[in-house]
Amino acid sequence: MTENLLNHRVEGPASAPPLLLGPSLGTSYALWDAVAPELSTAHRVVRWDLPGHGGSAPGLIKAGATVGDLAGLVLELADSLGIGRFAYAGVSLGGAVGLHLAVHHPDRLENLAVICSSAHFGGATSWEERAGRVRREGVEWLAENAPSRWFTPGFTMPRLVEDQRTADPEAYAACCDALAAFDLRDRLGDIAVRTLLVAGRQDAATPPPHLREIADAVAAATLVELPDAAHLAPAQCPEAVLTALRSHLDGFAGRGMAVRREVLGDAHVDGAQARQTPFTARFQDFISRYAWGEIWTDPTLSRRERSMITLTALVAHGHYDELAMHVRAARRNGLTPEEIGAVLLQTAVYCGVPAANSAFATAQRVLAEEEG
Repeated sequence: MTENLLNHRVEGPASAPPLLLGPSLGTSYALWDAVAPELSTAHRVVRWDLPGHGGSAPGLIKAGATVGDLAGLVLELADSLGIGRFAYAGVSLGGAVGLHLAVHHPDRLENLAVICSSAHFGGATSWEERAGRVRREGVEWLAENAPSRWFTPGFTMPRLVEDQRTADPEAYAACCDALAAFDLRDRLGDIAVRTLLVAGRQDAATPPPHLREIADAVAAATLVELPDAAHLAPAQCPEAVLTALRSHLDGFAGRGMAVRREVLGDAHVDGAQARQTPFTARFQDFISRYAWGEIWTDPTLSRRERSMITLTALVAHGHYDELAMHVRAARRNGLTPEEIGAVLLQTAVYCGVPAANSAFATAQRVLAEEEG
């Protein structure tokens, strides 16, 4: 790895849309270990280390550094990899780098995700004091209290604590200098790129009001709050962060959710989302992206035709609860009760009379509810 570039790791197909992932102060790109491999199925993921952290050379940053200096290093890395425009997601200081890029280099960003971060970090004093102590004493004292600063009680991640313990003190202090000087509150209205804000409700370092402040000022912003997350959400709540990022980054998810609502109705989709848990979140994301975002949006077949096929498949496999939902969907897609009956009669020939008998009973109940 060249001393002039940030240490980094590249995952995913070279032809896929590029996505750069930025770390929090005191950590390495290991912060993204539970998220980056999943994102790399659809993106060329590049995660990088801050100067003096992980494998990046300490000399890439000097005392009095700014977030703009770090953003410049990120752009140099992107240029070295032949990346022009890219999506970007960053945590804490990494998120501040993303905000700087959105304000000062909007031509380079496709979209932005800012996670457990802020447009300011509480003023200069505390960061100047931390930088001074680190220059005098090193970073061991920070490693000792890292779990309480980064996670909710009872949770820790030894690999990230070790990153804090092995960070170069001068480079770490220079990053503190950058945070001390950072304040983009008066420029947030200039951000035009589509922006996701992710807040950890248990985050004491950058609590949810910091993310709400950005969301209120950026026109194309979406805010997601994670109830169980503290400051390093990608490490503590990777599935929830992954779901939020996929929904933000993947156009299929946005299209899919729109089609899902058009076909199934707002009440059904709202109910499904209300019942969503961390256990089911990835499945719900899969349904929106794949079934609704890719299959139901394919213009080769009309929605009427897709409804007929879906009804037949559900009868064939005996999924009658799902059949009731899709009888309602078929009506939204323009099928008449007579046409639905004709489809079910066809299933009697190819799926069996008992299956069709149950299907007719389900459809009759749904159609009667509509008439009532």
